[in-house]
Amino acid sequence: MQPFKGLDEAIACPLPLANVDTDQLIPARFMKQPRAAGYGGFLLHDLRFATDGSARGLTLDDPAFAGARVLVARRNFGSGSSREAAVYALVDFGFRCVVAPSFGDIFASNAVNNGLLPARVDDDAAERLLDHAAAGRRVSVDLETRTIRAGGETIPFAVDEVWRTKLLNGWDDIDLTLSHAAAIRAFAAERAAVHPWSLPRDQG
Repeated sequence: MQPFKGLDEAIACPLPLANVDTDQLIPARFMKQPRAAGYGGFLLHDLRFATDGSARGLTLDDPAFAGARVLVARRNFGSGSSREAAVYALVDFGFRCVVAPSFGDIFASNAVNNGLLPARVDDDAAERLLDHAAAGRRVSVDLETRTIRAGGETIPFAVDEVWRTKLLNGWDDIDLTLSHAAAIRAFAAERAAVHPWSLPRDQG
């Protein structure tokens, strides 16, 4: 996974909605498509398009927000089912950070495992960032300091410390475990010396 340290002067797309669940992020009927085909075109499909295929005018399709790397939304983003495809759709669309007051727990975990930062801010900050983004102004995200710079304002955000470590290093769960390899080896050696009877016998 590519390390994520932040974004400098990134386009931010406002999505002034609360309770955007994973079925809205990617309707289930699209999940039979192979990931290699790309899920970005399915992101928020039923909010973006009418049944006849015409655009509803959601901000994601506004040319002013083309190439956006940051999505700003209201609370309870990514609630609902555990489908990882919701994260795939966001990442394949081009987003590297979602800013909201709260996230579905499983969604947030899946996001980190796919290099997408779930940055938690308070409700007032989210509203200010929505206004900032709607005005076409860019934002900078710094994961090392856990801050978002929007114009002259610096807004702190929260993210789990383990998730922050994984994103900064580009680690998945296996990489995180391997980062403790020396401690694991030391524990195994101590265990073998103190409790040799607990180890399986050599059948050779």
